[in-house]
Amino acid sequence: MRNLVIAGVLVILALIVITQSLYVVQETEQVVVTRFGDVRSVRISPGLYLKAPFVDTVISYDRRLLRIDAPPSQLLDRDINILEIDVYGRFRISDPRAFLQTLTTEENARSILAQRINSSLRAEVAERSREEIIGGDVELDESGEPVTDDEGNSRVRPTNSRTELLNDVIEAVQVNLAQEDPSFGVEMIDIRIKRADFPQEVAGRIFERMRSDREKISRRLRAEGEEEARTRRAAADRDVEVILAAADRDADRLRGDGEAQAISILAESLNQDPEFFSFRRSLEAYKAFLNQRTTVILSSDAPIFRFLQSPGEGSSQTTDGAAVTDPLGLR
Repeated sequence: MRNLVIAGVLVILALIVITQSLYVVQETEQVVVTRFGDVRSVRISPGLYLKAPFVDTVISYDRRLLRIDAPPSQLLDRDINILEIDVYGRFRISDPRAFLQTLTTEENARSILAQRINSSLRAEVAERSREEIIGGDVELDESGEPVTDDEGNSRVRPTNSRTELLNDVIEAVQVNLAQEDPSFGVEMIDIRIKRADFPQEVAGRIFERMRSDREKISRRLRAEGEEEARTRRAAADRDVEVILAAADRDADRLRGDGEAQAISILAESLNQDPEFFSFRRSLEAYKAFLNQRTTVILSSDAPIFRFLQSPGEGSSQTTDGAAVTDPLGLR
């Protein structure tokens, strides 16, 4: 029984020693082995390795690209405009030994590199205008005036100024890191701007100015629309008057031609058969006279009754000029 206990204790001690003597390096890791603070070895290849148990310490770092999220900073551009710029970067641990001796941890590295990025960005932003920072430039015409769209906004064309700004920032950070002695053991890969905007304390005033500009544009467009409407309305009224005048002129001319033709036809008919014309006029008079509720006292010898009493006699009497011109005999 005593031998079993001793064997069990030895097995446990052996397992502890083995676990303390072996360590694994993953494909995404790089390892620094230290002994009492001194670097003993650096492992960057994946695999299983040995170390002195209990006295060696394994510190692993990520081999992949690491991200830096720098806090937003308020920076002044060339025109003394305040811009709030939020940037991020990518870096890689290129020398684990130097990294351990200078920056020690990834969080400490992110903090220090963020400060270096903001410092270089501040210097580059101070030499550029807001349009160059954003990456656009206002289009100008031949006279040097800004080109505007239908709403009165200045047209902006995309440029490479933002890319050039970031390249200059990366170069400045890399030069700054290369001058460190001892080296930080990191390599800056990329820097990008997430957001470039006005600070919250001035955003309200900017929005008010934008609203005022929009109102000016709307008033100008309304005035132009009203002027155009008045011009078109006046032109339409003038066209209406011209059309109505032409229509009245044509109507009067056609009416005159019609009356002239009617008189000519009537005259021709009268000359062809005066007796029939007199008879027809008498019938029309009878129709109008008999349909009225007016009492008229006439003599039985009145000329108006000659066709009723003796049609043949009335026809013979129409040869007289007075009968033809006044068949009713009311003159």
